[in-house]
Amino acid sequence: MHNRNTSKKGFTLVEIMIVVVIIGLLAAMAIPAFQKVRKTSQDKTILNNLRQLSAAAQQYFLEKGVTSVTSANLVGTDTDKYIKSINTVRGEAYPSPLNATDTRITADTVNYDL
Repeated sequence: MHNRNTSKKGFTLVEIMIVVVIIGLLAAMAIPAFQKVRKTSQDKTILNNLRQLSAAAQQYFLEKGVTSVTSANLVGTDTDKYIKSINTVRGEAYPSPLNATDTRITADTVNYDL
């Protein structure tokens, strides 16, 4: 005799495969968007670092009456420094020395017009 009250609990293989495909499609769309947002954020951080260096250099030039300064004179935790720290986001290198006649400073491929 066949028992008609048996319950079928769980998911079928087809249902699980459909869920996996949907998750894969969502990930395929989300990952490139996330990478673009991350790169944009890093570019803005680098640009901000360059602006801080430029502003600190200009202040240094005005106070000291010189036309060139190294990053070591601008960045540090000492009280005579203008910037506490510059945090790199992609291993970029910032220019040193900075000159009063510079109209553009560059870190890797990011340019900032002064």
